[in-house]
This record gives sequence, C-alpha cells and structure tokens, in this order.
Amino acid sequence: MERKIIHINVADFAVAVERVLDNRLCRRPVIIAAEGAARSAVYDMSDEAFGAGVRKGMLLRRAKRRCPEAAVLLPRPHRYERAMKDLFRRALPFSPQVEPGERDGHLFLDATGTGRLFGPAVDVAWRLQRQVRSDMGLDPIWSVAPNKLTAKVATRLVKPTGEYVVGAGEEGALLSPLPLHLLPGIERTDLRLLADVNLTRVFEVCALAPEQLEILLARRSAFVFAAVRGIDDAPVLPAGHHPPAVAVGHEFTTDTNDAAAIKAALYSLVETAGSRLRRRGRAARRLTLLVDHSDGRRRIRRRLADPPTANDLLLFDTARAVLLSAWTRRVRVRHLRLVCDRLVYPPAQMPLFDPEAHAEKEKLIGAVDRIRERFGPEAIRMGRTLAA
Repeated sequence: MERKIIHINVADFAVAVERVLDNRLCRRPVIIAAEGAARSAVYDMSDEAFGAGVRKGMLLRRAKRRCPEAAVLLPRPHRYERAMKDLFRRALPFSPQVEPGERDGHLFLDATGTGRLFGPAVDVAWRLQRQVRSDMGLDPIWSVAPNKLTAKVATRLVKPTGEYVVGAGEEGALLSPLPLHLLPGIERTDLRLLADVNLTRVFEVCALAPEQLEILLARRSAFVFAAVRGIDDAPVLPAGHHPPAVAVGHEFTTDTNDAAAIKAALYSLVETAGSRLRRRGRAARRLTLLVDHSDGRRRIRRRLADPPTANDLLLFDTARAVLLSAWTRRVRVRHLRLVCDRLVYPPAQMPLFDPEAHAEKEKLIGAVDRIRERFGPEAIRMGRTLAA
C-alpha cells in the first residue's frame, strides 16, 4: 500500500503562539530572546525579522542592530509546549500514528489506509489546517508525501505559507536541485566533508557510487546515499509511543557556569542512567545531552557510544565529550538532560585493545552496584559528584 505521510508545520512557532496571545505583534517584526541575560541569543524570530537578517542563535545585540524596530519578547517554553499538545489533540482523531515535535510546531501524521474513514490524505491535511486556524488561530503549512523525509523537505520549500503534494516516484525530482542543507538528518560534518570536494547540491551527491561516498563519509555514507534519493523507511510513531530510552535530568538550584558543578551533575546523571540500563540488561548505543541556558536557549548534541555500554565510567567518557560540544556559550546553565537510547543487549565480545582495562571497569561498577543494593544508594559515592 502506498504510504501517505502528512507533515504539519507552523512556521516560526514560538512567534506564532505569541501573536495569537497579543495581536498587536502581527503588524511588526518579533524577536524572542531573554533581553536581560548576558550574551543572550535569539530563540525564535518572525519572518519579517528573518528577512532583515536575524537568525536563530544569533546574539541579541547583533540581531537588534539588524532589526532595530523588532519587538523583543522573553521565551516562554511552557506556552509553546501547551500549544503543541493542543495541536496534537486535533490531529489524533485522524490517525493513531501521530508524532509531534518538541515545542517546534512540527507534526507527522500517517494517513496510510485511512481513506475510507476520512477521504484522501490531501483532504485530511486541508481539514486539519482549517481546524487549527479556527480553533487555535495558527496558520500551519502542510505537505503530503510517501515518507517523512520528503514531507519535511516539502514544507521547508513552501515556508512561510502554502502546501505541497509529493506523489510516489516524485521524490528524486523534488530533491535533485536542492542544496544539501535542506535535507533532514544531513549533519554539519557531512556538509563540510562534501563541500571539501565541491559537492553542495543533491544531484551532485546522487552521481556518486556507494563506494565513493563511503570514502568521503565512512559510516554516514549509507544514510546520505538513501537521503539524497528520498528513501526513508522511518515510521511515524504511534501516539504516546517513544523508542526505548533512559532519560534523566538535573535542575540546578542556581544557574551556573561552574565547570566542576556541571561535570559533577553530569556524572550523577550518568550513574542514574547506567544503573537503570543495567537493571534492564541493556546497553546504550547513543547519548544525547540537552543543555538549557538561563535565557531559554537549548543546545542538543548527540554521540554514538562505541561499543554500546551501560558502564558508568565508559558512559561518562562519551557524555563528557558531548558536553564539551554542547556547552559553548557563556550564558549560565539551568538544566541538564541526558538521554541514552538505541538500546541493545550488551556486547558479548571484549574490545580488541586493552581488554584488561575494560574488564577492570566492569568489575568496579559491579562492586559499586552490590554495595548500593545492600547498604543504599548513598553508601558509596564518586568524588567527582560532590561538587553537585
């Protein structure tokens, strides 16, 4: 059966929500940023501010120079989360497979096989758009495509208003002339490596054989080879379903930039996550770290754990590397969230190099687990966690 994936996108979502609450903002450019914070960065901006040269992550003082007439609003993430929940509730009656984004106005809906109930997928998208306009005052873009990747690209092409329908077999024609940065999942490292050999457009990369692409991108080559051809088998997750993962968070009582305190909090998160993984008998193949700053900005970075592990010491080595890539701003840190996902059974084979050191780390963490099981979680602590 031909897949029908609908992508709903409310452009400049945070600004759109603020404009619903205050219609005076509809007639002027808007920048959302914490104006009083040191080195405050732009959280979101209206299309008018974007046209003046304002970009997400730009320093606020620079953004105000580019668009001095803009209204500057404090980020209110709780409002955007509530609006996302309202958007999700309106989409859910049309399909059990609805996958919302996080405070970003994006939503995927799988309309495959729902034609007898609701008609063609295009009609479902149009009805949902009309309902969101009427009930929420928001004006979403929508697209219908055979998979999530091409559906998301299609809405990017018609932003800030419009709709796009991609038929089966039209994925290549849609993507071929586009710059590579428009494809979801293509990372900065991929773009840099491809640009080094003067490859910046999708059709240029499509001309490469898998072996040639592997020379440039190594393990990333298989994903990029499929992406530039519009191949994407990723399912729309059922409502309320999330891939197996372990997620833990730490809220600082006072926003801080103290390196010792932040690394101590990170190790505490790793200990909690590692303990939960070991109780499940699983190991994490990937770590994701979310760093929330006092001005409302969030940095998200990921890294693969090779090999997959549930050992606190090995997890911390990866988590610390992720922290260094995510923590690049002088604005104080308010909250850390660590997510361990792509869970697998622990690898049975010992590492080829330095297997004795690996075995010693496993023995150490096993001993710590046994002490805590017998005498409680506070019976033994790592010195590096004391600063937290």
